[in-house]
Amino acid sequence: MQVIEVRPRLHLLRFAVGQAYLWRDGDDDLTLIDAGAFGAGPLIAGALAGLGRHPRDVRRVVLTHFHEDHAGGAGEFAEISGATVLAHRLDAPFVRGTARGPRPVFEEWEVPLHAEAVRRLPPMPVRPVYPAEVRELADGDVLGFGGGALVVGVPGHTDGSVALLLPEHGVLFTGDAVAASPSTGEVIRGVFNLDGDRATGSLRGLAALDCEVACFGHGDPVTEQAGRELVRAAGRYGD
Repeated sequence: MQVIEVRPRLHLLRFAVGQAYLWRDGDDDLTLIDAGAFGAGPLIAGALAGLGRHPRDVRRVVLTHFHEDHAGGAGEFAEISGATVLAHRLDAPFVRGTARGPRPVFEEWEVPLHAEAVRRLPPMPVRPVYPAEVRELADGDVLGFGGGALVVGVPGHTDGSVALLLPEHGVLFTGDAVAASPSTGEVIRGVFNLDGDRATGSLRGLAALDCEVACFGHGDPVTEQAGRELVRAAGRYGD
């Protein structure tokens, strides 16, 4: 796993598939955005140790959606750290493991990409650890980190996908509503969506926000003039 400093308060934790972000408000007030796949809990704890932090310093784990490469490690890390796990109310049952979430509706060209992503994921544990409790979120909630983190509903990838905007810092976490192409770095609409039309609408909504830094679920963050890149990405999709 790679640990990359994006800004002094912000680190990217890159797994074999997908990534998470660590935001720091104080020495003992950290927030984890997404948590990797099953098995990632100890990896995150190790990354924190490398940064001179303890898992108990992480107060909350905010999940952008329920897919395994983002939410699978949440239960493990919550057990290690005692952090509160938060997810949108529509995705929360799948994060808890009490129901199976719907599968994406693949475009033809996405099928081999998805097969490759699944191949790279760690094997599903015999007894996966799910969070004991999940605090449910709704569009418009404001969370107590980053000077007030605004929860922005971005349905389409999943029904309960959310982005997080830190207006005070100009930082946007998009989850899989937006991605950066691994080959070109171009900002694109996320893939493997439940509803492509809704996903496009969510991308347009994010393009209307004011942000300097955009952190994606897959691909390198944009660290300057991210709002402009989101507008360009939205413009690639017709009305």
